[in-house]
Amino acid sequence: MPASDNIPPIARPFVSERAKKTLDLVEEFVEKECIPADALFSAQLGEGEQRWKTTPPILEELKAKARKLGLWNMFLPKNHFSEGAGFSNLEYGLMAEYLGKSKVAPEATNNAAPDTGNMEVLAKYGTEEQKRQWLKPLLEGEIRSAFLMTEPNVASSDATNIGFSIRREGDEYVLNGTKWWSSGAGDPRCKLYIVMGKTDPSNPNPHRQQSVVLCPAGLPGITVHRMLSVYGYDDAPHGHGHISFNNVRVPVSNLVLGEGRGFEIIQGRLGPGRIHHAMRTIGAAEKALEWMIARVNDERKKTFGKPLSSHGVILEWIAKSRIEIDAARLIVLNAAIKIDQGDAKAALKEIAQAKVLVPQMALTVIDRAVQAWGAAGVSQDTPLAYLWALVRTLRIADGPDEVHLQQMGRRENKARKDAITAKLKWQKDEADRLLTANGFKVMSHLERRTKQNRETMRPFFFGAYACTIQCRAYLRTYIHKYIHAYIHMYSTRDRNYGHENKKKGLSKEEARQDFIHSTGQILLDLKNSN
Repeated sequence: MPASDNIPPIARPFVSERAKKTLDLVEEFVEKECIPADALFSAQLGEGEQRWKTTPPILEELKAKARKLGLWNMFLPKNHFSEGAGFSNLEYGLMAEYLGKSKVAPEATNNAAPDTGNMEVLAKYGTEEQKRQWLKPLLEGEIRSAFLMTEPNVASSDATNIGFSIRREGDEYVLNGTKWWSSGAGDPRCKLYIVMGKTDPSNPNPHRQQSVVLCPAGLPGITVHRMLSVYGYDDAPHGHGHISFNNVRVPVSNLVLGEGRGFEIIQGRLGPGRIHHAMRTIGAAEKALEWMIARVNDERKKTFGKPLSSHGVILEWIAKSRIEIDAARLIVLNAAIKIDQGDAKAALKEIAQAKVLVPQMALTVIDRAVQAWGAAGVSQDTPLAYLWALVRTLRIADGPDEVHLQQMGRRENKARKDAITAKLKWQKDEADRLLTANGFKVMSHLERRTKQNRETMRPFFFGAYACTIQCRAYLRTYIHKYIHAYIHMYSTRDRNYGHENKKKGLSKEEARQDFIHSTGQILLDLKNSN
């Protein structure tokens, strides 16, 4: 079944015929060209330090095929940019799902992060000269870029903490500070850093202190200290750089949009970037589900005499994964439609929903697939371990889940609290009016609860009363029997006691003690007999 037939009905009206045909081409290109080439890409990359200096030839071959098929720069939405392939965010979202199933597919079609976000920054905010110098070669796939925002010595989840200095001196900006998790900085084709720092740290508005500048890679004063790994994966040659700047100078013309506009720029960049990650992550989850299904239907792998697919828990995993992937896809497509109808700022809630939900969903599906594969699932023999490491970073990248949840909760509460309070009050008043109009008494909340408690406890009280009467009758019979036996025994003993005591030679006190002991024994015998 072609990919275009799997478009959710709710999204189909928003997808053009051209996009449907392109979607089918993307599916075929990824499944038949890119996924088989993933292994060759890794082999051509080599080992050791060579991996940071190599561009595998298979990648350039795939890029040539993609351009010939018209699968190039699909990410730039047509209603916001003229430089792209002419698709909407929704249409690209459907395509990006398939790109997320292959390691090389995003770059082979020039839809790879962080270049996509960086190209959007240049296309939306760049000057004509900046576009000519940097955007054009990025769109052509001739160079790559990196985005430098996160810093090692502060909590970068709060961007106001950024301490990187961008100080103006004459016609230049002087850059000082340290960045890390600079994704893309390891690639030998990376020629541009987009850097966020503070140009006005004393500004009373903490969101007007930051600016964004364009910095050519390799300038004097730039030191790339190392490439960071993600759960042991270093993502060569792409890489995640730890970089320091020591009095690095760039011309004032490299400033993007204007001083103090940094927050505006990164919000415009990160919004679409988050949705792109979510789109590709749907594809990663689909790939994990495919591997799970393949494993559980392997006839060689049987447990307790039957294939894994015959076990109820495995079928439950498959069913839950299908439900969760389909539900998450609708969240992503809804966000894409909202962006298409306005912009990223108008879709903050929908983007945050997708950003938080999709990685959590994908991690759950991947984990089930790993469990189905057992020890092989955590090894290099399947793509599952790498997929898990890749997706796990997305709960941190572009803002941790907790920040998005806090902001989403705050906006939801602020937007709805007054309207909900007023609505519930009106509904109560209307209910009281209807009761009064129909001859019923309007009771306060306390009165209503008291009545409910009475009705709830009445069966208990009746039961307890009946139990008390029954227990009282039983105790009366029980005690009467023992008292009667005691009196009978006492009267019998009393008649013969004097004679028996004399016969035994007991004193008066000894006789009393003997009587108590004998009486206790008789009562004990009566109790045991009942």
